[in-house]
Amino acid sequence: MSEEIVNIGFFYDVKRGHESEFERQFSDVLRYLKENGKGIKDAKLYREVDSSQYLILSTWESVDAFREFVESEAFKSVTHSGAEILNGKPYHRIFLTHIPQ
Repeated sequence: MSEEIVNIGFFYDVKRGHESEFERQFSDVLRYLKENGKGIKDAKLYREVDSSQYLILSTWESVDAFREFVESEAFKSVTHSGAEILNGKPYHRIFLTHIPQ
């Protein structure tokens, strides 16, 4: 059985007025990852009610695939260019899916 992870992380606090830009960047990155076989299975973007705080919930083929992504130049480029629209530094948490049969 292959290992699967869910990255319930990528918690972001977006500066007011930049929500559309952040949402567009999310869509662009997800499309790139899926089109280029980077190990992502799916990702959803959630926005907290009455807030500019976001959660990205993503599912990956493996922990290694996720780590390769966050260490890639593409990820560094996106995080560097997006830093100016965020309040503080985003963070993430990794959870392995493990359901005994």
